[in-house]
Amino acid sequence: MQTKRAEQRERAAQNTVKAAPLQADSYAMTEVFEPAALRNELRAIARKNDGNPDATRQAILARLKEVNAAGRARAYELLKADGGGLECARRISWLEDQMLIALHDLVTRTIFPDTRKEFAITAVGGYGRDTLAPGSDIDLLFLIEETDRADTLKAIEYILYMLWDMGQKVGHATRSVTECIKLSKADMTIRTSILEMRYITGRKALANALERRFDKEVVADTGPDFIAAKLAERDQRHQKSFDTRYLVVPNVKEGKGGLRDLNTLFWIAKYYYRVRDTAQLVELGVLSRQELKLFLRAEDFLWTVRCHLHFLTGKAEERLTFDVQAEIAAALDYQDRPGLSAVERFMKHYFLVAKDVGDLTRIFCSDLEEQQAKASPTFGQVVWSKLYKRQRKIPGSLEFVSDSGRIALAEPDVFKKDPVAIIRFFYVAVINDLEFHPDALKVVTRSLSQINAELRENEEANRLFLSILTSRNDPALYLRRMNEAGVLGRFIPEFGRIVAMMQFNMYHHFTVDEHLIRAVAVLSEIDNAGGESELHPLAARLIQSVEDRAVLYVAVLLHDIAKGRKEDHSIAGARVARKLCPRFGMTAKQTEQVAWLIEYHLLMSMTSQTRDLNDRKTVVDFVDKVQSLERLNLLLILTVCDIRAVGPDVWNGWKGQLLRTLYYETEILLSGGFSAVSRKARTEHAIERLEDSLTGWEDAERRKYANLQYQNYLLTVPLEDQVRHARFIREADKSRQLFSTMVRTNAFHDITEITLLAPDHPRLLSIIAGACAATGANIADAQIFTTTDGRALDTILLNRAFDDDADELRRANTIGKLIEDLLSGHKHLNQLIAARQRERRSVRPFSVPTHVSVSNKLSNIFTVIEIECLDRTGLLADVTQTLSELSLDIQTARITTFGEKVIDSFYVTDLVGAKITSESRQAAIVERMKAVLEEKGDDYRRGMPPGMLLPAEIGTQARRVDAKDGREK
Repeated sequence: MQTKRAEQRERAAQNTVKAAPLQADSYAMTEVFEPAALRNELRAIARKNDGNPDATRQAILARLKEVNAAGRARAYELLKADGGGLECARRISWLEDQMLIALHDLVTRTIFPDTRKEFAITAVGGYGRDTLAPGSDIDLLFLIEETDRADTLKAIEYILYMLWDMGQKVGHATRSVTECIKLSKADMTIRTSILEMRYITGRKALANALERRFDKEVVADTGPDFIAAKLAERDQRHQKSFDTRYLVVPNVKEGKGGLRDLNTLFWIAKYYYRVRDTAQLVELGVLSRQELKLFLRAEDFLWTVRCHLHFLTGKAEERLTFDVQAEIAAALDYQDRPGLSAVERFMKHYFLVAKDVGDLTRIFCSDLEEQQAKASPTFGQVVWSKLYKRQRKIPGSLEFVSDSGRIALAEPDVFKKDPVAIIRFFYVAVINDLEFHPDALKVVTRSLSQINAELRENEEANRLFLSILTSRNDPALYLRRMNEAGVLGRFIPEFGRIVAMMQFNMYHHFTVDEHLIRAVAVLSEIDNAGGESELHPLAARLIQSVEDRAVLYVAVLLHDIAKGRKEDHSIAGARVARKLCPRFGMTAKQTEQVAWLIEYHLLMSMTSQTRDLNDRKTVVDFVDKVQSLERLNLLLILTVCDIRAVGPDVWNGWKGQLLRTLYYETEILLSGGFSAVSRKARTEHAIERLEDSLTGWEDAERRKYANLQYQNYLLTVPLEDQVRHARFIREADKSRQLFSTMVRTNAFHDITEITLLAPDHPRLLSIIAGACAATGANIADAQIFTTTDGRALDTILLNRAFDDDADELRRANTIGKLIEDLLSGHKHLNQLIAARQRERRSVRPFSVPTHVSVSNKLSNIFTVIEIECLDRTGLLADVTQTLSELSLDIQTARITTFGEKVIDSFYVTDLVGAKITSESRQAAIVERMKAVLEEKGDDYRRGMPPGMLLPAEIGTQARRVDAKDGREK
């Protein structure tokens, strides 16, 4: 359902197709000022202050600032009233034009009167297209005669300084016509800039001369070269955004499907087809009238978003960040709907528009992409290839042919004759490893109406689709092409509901449909690794024994297909699977396997990341839900694909190790207590590997430090980190340091790691968290271990604060030194916390319901306190301090961050090592913790003596450890 503003934008776009370019008085800006009156006013100021240049300059500057501010305020007011982004950009461009015309008039009539007919002011870049975003640069080209005069340059300099003093960002060049021609031949950027040149004021003959010479001396016979360069630039831009238009924080200008892609189409059209207006492409047959409307609607929508973005941020911000997404959604009157918030509906509209831009690009480039080649072919070669191109038959197919390695249509009405051919088109491409001819994809896009209920139930169509999905030849590539062409969403309507759907959180980097296709890509990568994957050794080994690949591939493709509904997407997704799988030709057994995997697709990741895997109760509860080794194997592979597809750098070795640990512990119970690799054997093997990796050490040292850790550590921490930790502990022992820290920042993107070695103590985690809070550092995760000699080896993962590694390492070392000073008693945490001004953000784009639970069912030994809330700097410090104040001893903690949301689990006992069984005390813990999570904890602490840690206590209150199995008591 469209919003009122969206409908207004669509009507505006339709009117634009019919109407001539807007005239100045139709911009509704003249009520702010009359252009002629402004020119007269500036000349009057100059006359009034005759003989006093400084006074003249200051008075003119003040007036222009006033006009600029009023004009932009009016443009913003109109934008909020009618929602027309393109008109807003034109209004601001018109405003800039009038100020430049007035300045030129003032300079050439009054200040440098001899220069009146000596130069011209022209707009280039986006400004040359008569569009200007609120925060954009003002790109100007001053055209002068070959033999310029000093007064001319002074006049131009006066105008430029006036613009700079107004606070505008001005990109400028001063050149003769001949210089412009010479430079545009050598530099494609300058050539593009001049292509968009628009005369504003001054000596028009110079602008006319440049246009004539540019068309004759630069553009003529160079179309293919220009096309090749522009498409290459486009591809480079797309690579910076992971070659997808479905990033949840898109770049409105430079991202795939953004304004720059539309600009590229216009540049090519103007250069190659010699058109001045997009509407002329309809007359040339390049675009249909409906496609032109689509172009104009997309352009207007993207300009609307960009203008709002600049106005809201007060700068030339092009990234649609989370904090402004909600504000723009509200400004455009998007409303909440069941399963989708207003901001998610707005962003879905954004991504659908970005997809429209992709469709237009494909349609527009259907002829041009063939004409441009990597080696920039000559125009003659292009014509020859179009007239004499050779097509090759594809074995087993009469409907399609191979054209230079691209699948093309043998006849233009193939899909009309047989709609199943739409699915067969992609099937033939995947089995023959063919790319797609843009002409064929254009016909596919225009044939979507052929995909109806009859085709969806067609047995052959579904068989072909399942073959595409399970192909060993990069199925994700072909699924993405199907999705971009609109086929996937039409063939599977449930998939169509999640196309372009974003989840308003910081955890997921892509839209839901892009996430699912990327998950298939990861699965294919593991499947083709032949059991030799270094990144996923267990998953790659297990997939070799999977009896039914179709079950796995369908489950991966559909696991999030029910996102955006009111009910739990896992349960709803299982129901969707039970409907779709029989349609795909799957048996009842296969259908139930797929449905189970979808219903429980989050179980393994959540258990491994939020539960103590060394607690037998954790594994027993997990086994009760999994129930079979076949399910376990499939679930592990699905979990790996799901996490990997969330976004770059979400997967890391730590998560992989946690999954492997949970897998092996579960395998033991599911196999009746027998595992191909027992826990004891795996521990012994881990010790041997660690010993072998400690090269250059004495045998006694290698044995000592390899046996310093318990099973949980050896089975969950990657070998590389075990080696680093062993060397770290050895150095600390040699220097006889009681407290030591180690930092690194190059192992994780956007994460800095601080490792602490210290005598164990109940409040150690609270002190570490407090030190991080006192320095404004945000903890993303924590890994807590105890060595066999009673020391704590804790690793804290912090969100980065600096892009530069050297700056970040200095920050981390400062935090590490502060932790050491706190533990040694040189500094006091309470004083630091009291002095710290808590970070309070006036606007929070995210809302996470606060949840606290206290359970004795999750562990046989400990009480488990689980919290779920919005992340913030200092959260863990507040929580651990509160647990200490509640006389609770933290035995194990699982600190997990999913974007803006934290799910932390604390395995605690009271001070005598017992569970918390009193219901009243449990209720008090919940109430107290909720107050802290909602930042009301100070009300509780008021009047209470803060928990103090005496330096003398450290080292004397280590946790009691059972020597037999390493279980902390």
